[in-house]
Amino acid sequence: MENGECFPLTTCFLTINMQGLKNNLLGCLFSLMYVSSFAQLDWRRVDSAFGKLPSSVQVYKTTDSLNGHPFIAYLVVASLKDRKLEFTTQVSEGKRLTPTQFYEQEGKPLLVMNGTFFSFATNQNLNLVMRNDSMVAYNQPSLQQKGTDSFYYPTRSAIGLTKSRRADVAWIFTDTAQRWPYAFQESPILAKGTNPDPSFADLKTLEQWKWWKMRTAIGGGPVLVKDGLINVTNEEEQMFVKGENDRHPRTAMGYTRKRQLLILVIQGRFPGIADGATLTEEAKILTDLGCVEALNLDGGGSSCVLVNGKETIQVSDKTGQRPVPGVFIIREKKRK
Repeated sequence: MENGECFPLTTCFLTINMQGLKNNLLGCLFSLMYVSSFAQLDWRRVDSAFGKLPSSVQVYKTTDSLNGHPFIAYLVVASLKDRKLEFTTQVSEGKRLTPTQFYEQEGKPLLVMNGTFFSFATNQNLNLVMRNDSMVAYNQPSLQQKGTDSFYYPTRSAIGLTKSRRADVAWIFTDTAQRWPYAFQESPILAKGTNPDPSFADLKTLEQWKWWKMRTAIGGGPVLVKDGLINVTNEEEQMFVKGENDRHPRTAMGYTRKRQLLILVIQGRFPGIADGATLTEEAKILTDLGCVEALNLDGGGSSCVLVNGKETIQVSDKTGQRPVPGVFIIREKKRK
């Protein structure tokens, strides 16, 4: 496929049962039709704007309107089957770096993207980060209920890759005394108590869990897609409660049954140019792209994805890229 062609939604990511769909050309034309407020977006391949990329990595852009709002987004598709690609993370201990600073520090990888939520006061990641089979950042353990001595114990979501590059999204509880995080696959756990630094026992749950033995992982939240269906768990994860209809810049990640990792970044806070998206709209875009599972990552002024060091969306902070304490990285392995 040459740059400028439409994104092959109907042949690569979606199974569309439509009488009269005779060939790939008609399928591509169908994907361009904006037939309703939630119709598929028109994605155009724009690899050439980002320098040399391996054939297993593609970059797409859309400038379609979204539910009547001006809209700009980029999509990076990377094959988890390509053993020449390395998927990893990095954190900056006690400080924050811009994505470009991470890019320079990490030897100019193919992709650098923001991920976790964080504390502006302490520069601390507030979500799980795993690198080389180890937890290098942990979930925020508890959230105090206003005006009480009670705490919520959120199980925040994360996306991980095993050593064999199998992707998974789960709701996670972390304990600094354990090597692996606790993972819940069916739903987040709703728990609260009086201990501000809870252990797993404080969840008081009988729900099935497993050790989440991931090689690489990065957390955020909420979950957007589960089992190929929209499933936004913002209230259960105590994130954006009552704010699911707010429009913001967004960063998200998911995966397809064909083992493609999808990275979505949405521009926002540019009135008349790019309004951003709601969590539900973000989830709908990802289901249209064929995601089995997907989650939201930190957005707003933090949303930034670099491909070969070049920005995709225009970041919303007037001062430029926002420094963050953790990133997800894709790089080409060095030839031996």
